[in-house]
Amino acid sequence: MAVRTGYADLPLHGGRAPRWLFARMVRLSREILLLLAEEFGTFEVLRRLSDPHWFQALGCLLGFDWHSSGLTTTTCGALKEALKEVGPELGLFAAGGKGAASRQTPDEITSWAEKLGIEAAPLVYASRMSAKVDSAALQDAFQIYHHTFFFDQNGNWCVVQQGMKESVHLARRYHWFSAGLQSFVVEPHSGVVGEKSSLVLNLVAKEAEPARTVIPELAQRPPDHLVRELSHLKSLKLPERHALLLSDINPRRLESVFLRTYEAQAENFEALLGVPGLGAKGLRALALLSELVYGAPASFRDPARFSFAHGGKDGTPYPVDRATYDKTIAVLEQAIRRARLGEREELAALRRLSLLFRSP
Repeated sequence: MAVRTGYADLPLHGGRAPRWLFARMVRLSREILLLLAEEFGTFEVLRRLSDPHWFQALGCLLGFDWHSSGLTTTTCGALKEALKEVGPELGLFAAGGKGAASRQTPDEITSWAEKLGIEAAPLVYASRMSAKVDSAALQDAFQIYHHTFFFDQNGNWCVVQQGMKESVHLARRYHWFSAGLQSFVVEPHSGVVGEKSSLVLNLVAKEAEPARTVIPELAQRPPDHLVRELSHLKSLKLPERHALLLSDINPRRLESVFLRTYEAQAENFEALLGVPGLGAKGLRALALLSELVYGAPASFRDPARFSFAHGGKDGTPYPVDRATYDKTIAVLEQAIRRARLGEREELAALRRLSLLFRSP
């Protein structure tokens, strides 16, 4: 089962990493992945990528803007490029990306899975459900535009995806990890980093269980019945929260969506969430009906709440030091090469060095 490990809000910044910097980011990413896999295994690599704080530190180490939304897309891009080279050797792979690339995720997962001789369906399902939860079941006004799926040959996986809210110039990053015992639809996050949004419909909160129970039952009812109920609600004087949620819902336009959910006859909320064509507005309408008509409330709780190594792309805290950056890559390359020959002294030295920076 899946655990979402948290998310972070970042200001939207334009621009991209210059070619000379991105090439170095790919090389350094490659050495970091090799080192982590050599020392701890691919499961630990995925666990760290699923940690929003560790991921942010990695992006800063690679030299991107420490507080920019571009850190997410560029870091994932560098990791994916690095894994094209060393992924088959490590048994670690990446799929997806930004915009149109995110829609290629299922095909890329399937392609790698066929080469590895592992089952693709559970991985594709995890990719799709994590995206559907953060775009429809958690309605925080951030539109998902980036989705990268990392997985290993043992079937472990993590997701790093990001949404944008242009009205406030913010991006929000969501992390998922396959380890754990929680479900996709009940409190899938275990840590949160970010700003609080003004109005959030959270159908995966623990306290939304009544809504998760009633919503599939509602979805099994004839579409015309649901449309009549919604039309009636829109004619009533409702509390501000419900009025806001109803403001952009057109009952008649949702009739075709309700027809899909009626035909699906989904037995539970997770199965309903996977119905093609059911998005944020359809779920919002069903959530409103569940609370206002049948007394099953949803939740409106928002689960939200290292750039000095080489510098940053925009010169913060200082311009990227190319010579130091290249020296870091060279040191890691040599340490990994010698470790594979049985000479692990340099890796041991790196471990001792890390003790100097460990919190007491």
